[in-house]
Amino acid sequence: MSWSYHAPLRDMRFVMADVLEAPASWAGCPAHADLDIETVSTVLEQAARFASQQLQPLNGPGDSSGCQLQADGRVATPPGFAAAYQAFVNAGWPALAAEPQWGGQGLPLLVDGAIREMLDACNHAWTMYPDLLHGAVETLAAHGSAELQQRYLPKLVSGEWLAAMALTEPQAGSDLGQVRTRAEPQADGSLRVSGNKIFISGGAHDLTPNIVHLVLCRLPHAAAGTRGLSLALVPQVLSDGSRNAMHCDGIEKKMGIKGSATCAMRYDGATGWLVGEPGRGLAAMFVMMNSARLHVALQGLGHAEMAAQNALRYAQERHQLRAPRRPEGATTGADPIALHPAMRHVLLRLQAQVEAGRVIAARAALALDLAAHHPDADTRNAANARAGLLTPLLKAQLTRLGFEGASSALQVFGGYGYVHEYGIEQTLRDARIAMIYEGTNEIQAIDLVQRKLLADGGAAFEALLDECRTEVQSCGATPGLQAFASALAAHCDAAAKGVAALLQRQDAEAVLSLAQDAMDGLWWLLNAWAFTASARAALRVRSHDAAWADAKLARMRYGVEWLLPQAALHWDRIAGRALALPELESAR
Repeated sequence: MSWSYHAPLRDMRFVMADVLEAPASWAGCPAHADLDIETVSTVLEQAARFASQQLQPLNGPGDSSGCQLQADGRVATPPGFAAAYQAFVNAGWPALAAEPQWGGQGLPLLVDGAIREMLDACNHAWTMYPDLLHGAVETLAAHGSAELQQRYLPKLVSGEWLAAMALTEPQAGSDLGQVRTRAEPQADGSLRVSGNKIFISGGAHDLTPNIVHLVLCRLPHAAAGTRGLSLALVPQVLSDGSRNAMHCDGIEKKMGIKGSATCAMRYDGATGWLVGEPGRGLAAMFVMMNSARLHVALQGLGHAEMAAQNALRYAQERHQLRAPRRPEGATTGADPIALHPAMRHVLLRLQAQVEAGRVIAARAALALDLAAHHPDADTRNAANARAGLLTPLLKAQLTRLGFEGASSALQVFGGYGYVHEYGIEQTLRDARIAMIYEGTNEIQAIDLVQRKLLADGGAAFEALLDECRTEVQSCGATPGLQAFASALAAHCDAAAKGVAALLQRQDAEAVLSLAQDAMDGLWWLLNAWAFTASARAALRVRSHDAAWADAKLARMRYGVEWLLPQAALHWDRIAGRALALPELESAR
């Protein structure tokens, strides 16, 4: 069986047009008022063709060859990567969601997110390079000086140059307060940046003639911790054409995404310029945090979609044993494993979660679009709060789905899944990193509880709950949807009680020990909403696409009946007695 990808274009359009009714939201934003779903569908079709024809064939070979560090410190990407990137730039894809004032096309993040899912599904390692552009552009557009914006934004928006985020260091990890890289101000207004960074995705490569590094650093006499961090723009090549004093000392030999150059960078008095205010480096970075974490979530969704597609195809082709309910007229000694209940569980579980995850991710992307472009301030504020609440959930849960879903899909392949030739083992390896970078999933749970639930007293959660209850009212009287509405209503009640109990807890350690349960419980609430909203939309389209709609309804019903009951465990822990978290025994 050959590893292949068919972009879920029908489902993407369904989510945008029928579940979220995004065209109505676009009409209310002047920047997107002229956009229609037919135009979006055409864009997605072209992106699907690029992803499946140019990127997917490079995925396996790129994993085998990896990146190579040259003697002069330069990095060679796998064969074909540079040509594919040039084709990507020539077609205008990097500029898709960027602002028109810098040469962008100004399309919504909702559309850009669907494209990123396809790119990540086909070649996560390659997509790491352009994935960093959006965050760099947002950061410079919000905090860069006019001179830096004019010099760098058009090149970054077009994709002529790429960017890298140089944040962490060997001693720091996720604790950026321990960053030591120094920046010395110069008489001409520039900085001299010195220090060492690790795990820098795309820190060096051969795809573009210049790479713009955004480097967290400390100015002289800066405060300790994160309050003393500043942000510097440090280009690989200076405006006079000379190479800056920065070096790739090595590339990591990784478990997965081997075609992505993960570099150890050294800055030896490299020339740079301050971005934003001194000591406000993290604040400058936070401007792109929601969209960056959504992009990582889409990596997980892409892996899960790819795994689900290929596992289903294999299960329909592979004949093993006789199914308890055989196809009519079957005469052979074995049936497709897709007919066996154990395999149907694996495949339906994965399909239902992928499709619900796509709805939730699209809801967050739409919120980011409204927060950026809606003319009404209250609407913008509400959308920003919604995106902030959904972001840690999506980043943690979809990256977990990408890895655990790939593991489940590997089980469908049996022993063949464990060998390289069948493709699924690479998906499993590639998917694992997304649970770690851009804030580990454990940090996302802490962020959800401390900054999104406790900080505002549950206000953002209550707004989400109101939207879910509105969905219950919309479905409650509709034949065929009562079971969905009842399940969603029950999950709303359970979540309301659970979050109220969490807000009442006074012990900080007890709250943090329950952070993962809060995240899991809220995720199942969002799945309940996605299953219900998707079922309601499927009934609407059934008149002109009955077979597709009935299959969608069956998968959403499976999610309600077989998956949602898992939420009870998490809310019971939160609302129940205080559970003591024992100390770990000292290492002997």
